[in-house]
Amino acid sequence: MKWKILNKVRNYGGHFKVDQLVLQHELFAGGMSKDLTRERVTRKNAVAVLPFDPVRDEVVLVEQFRVGALENVDNPWLVEIIAGLVEDGEEYEEVAIREAIEEANCKVSDLQHVSSFFPSPGGFSEVSHIFIGKTDTTNLGGICGLAEEGEDIRVHVVSSSDAIQMLHNGKICSAIPMIALYNFIHMRETLRKEWRPN
Repeated sequence: MKWKILNKVRNYGGHFKVDQLVLQHELFAGGMSKDLTRERVTRKNAVAVLPFDPVRDEVVLVEQFRVGALENVDNPWLVEIIAGLVEDGEEYEEVAIREAIEEANCKVSDLQHVSSFFPSPGGFSEVSHIFIGKTDTTNLGGICGLAEEGEDIRVHVVSSSDAIQMLHNGKICSAIPMIALYNFIHMRETLRKEWRPN
């Protein structure tokens, strides 16, 4: 299948880059589409990590204000997992390790890749990469985040069972932590066996 971009104009160049594209693409029935005008938000790819303590059977969740949730929920402080954007030249695992320290003062290791996906391919270029990482939850919690990035993050250490219940009760309603936790449900016992000390 083929496509071609006929024109591209950058309409906004802030934290997100918004381009207006005029394009054509090949049709399933054959031939090319008419000229289509589409907006695309371009931003860096993201990495997220769910830290899991296999000994205490606990996970690390973070809570922070999310502007995208302002008009769709009563409370725009969402419970999520640690996440950040990939900087030029960084490996995904490096981002997971860096963000865990920055957002939760948490060290992760033995990263297990869960999924890579487009969160909203109808208009966003971002690909998100999710990992589960081994950690020790002893003494984790409190307020974290980088002040220079405007981060104000509350760190929660919860039992794995409570986190799964939060997922099922709708208390976790953001796609990235939902995908991480649904996969965690199936991986939990295997990771506990593999990661627990002998």
